[in-house]
Amino acid sequence: MVQVLSIWLLVAAFFGAGIFNALGTSATQDNFARWGYPNWWGRLTGGLEIMSAVLIALPASRGLGLALGAVIIVAAVFTVLRHREFGHLVPLSIFIALIALAETLA
Repeated sequence: MVQVLSIWLLVAAFFGAGIFNALGTSATQDNFARWGYPNWWGRLTGGLEIMSAVLIALPASRGLGLALGAVIIVAAVFTVLRHREFGHLVPLSIFIALIALAETLA
């Protein structure tokens, strides 16, 4: 039950983060610019997060979706560590925990 719940929470979280990054609010755009990424980086990240959500939702592609999601989160962790913006680690750690739980089911 916990694994199933973690899968659907992860789908919702990646989908929500993907929409948020793809729409590119001014705060989101400012973050990406401050971290040295080009203007289009938020849309790319958002698209990959949405793709990850869809792949995780489908049992046949769940493993691929979890792998893609893990790569996205690892890249985000490295970015916030490199720029010493440790406040971003809290939500990222939730993603990591949900990926680990979901992986036990995949």
